Amino acid sequence: MDHLITQRLFLRVLSTAVSFALLGFFIIGCNPTAIPVADRLGSIPSDATKITPEMDENPPISLSDEYDFPIPLPGSVNTAGGEDSLFITPDVRLPAEQQLGDGVTGIYVSSRNDDGWGEVSRVLLQEPDRLALDGCAFVAGDVIWFCSTREGYSGINWFTAESIDGRWQKWEMVNFDPSFQVGELHLSMDGREMFFASNRAGGSGGLDIWVSESVGGIWQTPEPVTAVNTAANEGWPALSPDGSQLWFSRDYGIWRSLKVNDLWQAPEEIIAPLAGEPTIDQAGNVYFVHHFFSGDTMLEVDIYLAYRK
Repeated sequence: MDHLITQRLFLRVLSTAVSFALLGFFIIGCNPTAIPVADRLGSIPSDATKITPEMDENPPISLSDEYDFPIPLPGSVNTAGGEDSLFITPDVRLPAEQQLGDGVTGIYVSSRNDDGWGEVSRVLLQEPDRLALDGCAFVAGDVIWFCSTREGYSGINWFTAESIDGRWQKWEMVNFDPSFQVGELHLSMDGREMFFASNRAGGSGGLDIWVSESVGGIWQTPEPVTAVNTAANEGWPALSPDGSQLWFSRDYGIWRSLKVNDLWQAPEEIIAPLAGEPTIDQAGNVYFVHHFFSGDTMLEVDIYLAYRK
């Protein structure tokens, strides 16, 4: 399997009205609009310790013969700070309200090379003099979808921006029907289906995976993906590039459902423990977020990778 295939990797978030404190992070081949992060490493507290797999009390393992043992993402993306699914948080102990003006928290991009993933650079999706917390990055063609809480808007909303002449422009809010309660989302390659997590009424309990179809450019009333939903929390959905696999998080593990004859099948757990927010590349490799804990204390967050054999 070619592990150096060019791909895009998007890790999403479960956001709440109280805490908006994870990492907005996506990886693509290049991005000329990225802004250098001058103080990313310098913002990490001096007493923060980089956790290594040897120090990990609960390392993630592969529960499927299809995948190798998970490893930290090669390259320089992971640090002693928090590389998580919605926002880069150099100090995972920093309250969300302080992240708003810390000059570091936001969406970042890293380019892949022969040695792994390179240094990260920040992506600007708002005016420099306006406060915003952007995340949940998902790119479809020349359009980036992202969630944000920002000046001039109430609460957390979804936005899009277009890549025009090498710059992200034309930011605008997505007018989802408020009753949809759209959480972290993933669009099918043809743009006709939107999978997302929500605790909206009519599910199986807690967070569930829902799907909405676009008809004439209008998103229809979502339907629950009943094959994967349970009384537990199912979130962070991601489709494989060919649309035949639906990946998601449940109970601190990563699960996968296969589509057979246009029907989603009962899922199986692929990676655990403390693994979530999966994303799949063209080669079938699984990228995910791993949280390091000591007892009940979260020490750090890194991005991990399990190669498909």
